[in-house]
Amino acid sequence: MSAHKLDYAPYLTFSMAEWARLRADEPMTLNAEDVDHLRALNDPISLAEAEEVYLPLTRLLSFYVEAVQAVHIASTRFLGHNGAKVPFIIGVAGSVAVGKSTTARILRALLRRWPSSPKVDLVTTDGFLHPNAVLKERGLMERKGFPESYDRAAFVNFLARIKSGEPAVSAPTYSHLVYDVLPDERITVEKPDILIVEGLNILQPGDLPKTGKPIVFASDFIDFSIYIDADERVLEDWYVERFMKLRETAFRDPKSFFRRFAELTEDEAVATAKDIWRSINLLNLRENILPTRGRADLILEKGRDHAIHQVALRKV
Repeated sequence: MSAHKLDYAPYLTFSMAEWARLRADEPMTLNAEDVDHLRALNDPISLAEAEEVYLPLTRLLSFYVEAVQAVHIASTRFLGHNGAKVPFIIGVAGSVAVGKSTTARILRALLRRWPSSPKVDLVTTDGFLHPNAVLKERGLMERKGFPESYDRAAFVNFLARIKSGEPAVSAPTYSHLVYDVLPDERITVEKPDILIVEGLNILQPGDLPKTGKPIVFASDFIDFSIYIDADERVLEDWYVERFMKLRETAFRDPKSFFRRFAELTEDEAVATAKDIWRSINLLNLRENILPTRGRADLILEKGRDHAIHQVALRKV
């Protein structure tokens, strides 16, 4: 293995050639059509990148899952309990428009194709946003996506119940079309082997009580965390590109919360997208999301071409 080993740094960094070699003999189980189907809007991932980046990652994850299960079995044996498996939780974090959804979907597809055929579920934290009515009442509509806009207690409770092995745990559902939590719809997670959780703020530790009283955060339940990184200026460009594509597609739906944006001229739409990015998403990135990058187990660094150019793996 060739990696840039810095004794004082918490991460080992890999070029794409170095990282790709760590695939070893891991078989590629997706084809170009699969990858095209899985990628999110404005995230042109290729089959080659899926093979070079995500195959080595799934190989690494197989070792982590095995190790975590071994620790759990040892602990339950010590306590005299049964050694039933607990779900392995993977967190995917990063800015708006960085490509979290694509990473989460490709990981789920590859992990499901392991020889053991594990049950792999995917949940986004959008469903744990407070409903718009609550956000309006609290004056938080312009801070949607910031930590205070989420029902963090409900999210922690959801993860705790998953980790405790409950047979069925439900989570609220969010619609990007109407830009709100759907009150009558929920997604049920039934004893997955692996659960992927994707969201902006999943790695935040929160404030510690000065009394020293034990407290748990969402990040305490995550066994392996991935942060997707890109330069701020690049992220702004991606956000504007995505906004312009949505202006021609989803925003034209009469049910869309953003229907009014479909009628903007091109110049007005670009200006609107940049204003939303700079006043909300960039602020949230700088204040809340980027500070959690150093807590991730793995950092995938993207370039302007959307491709991953470097991988950083936290030393164990």
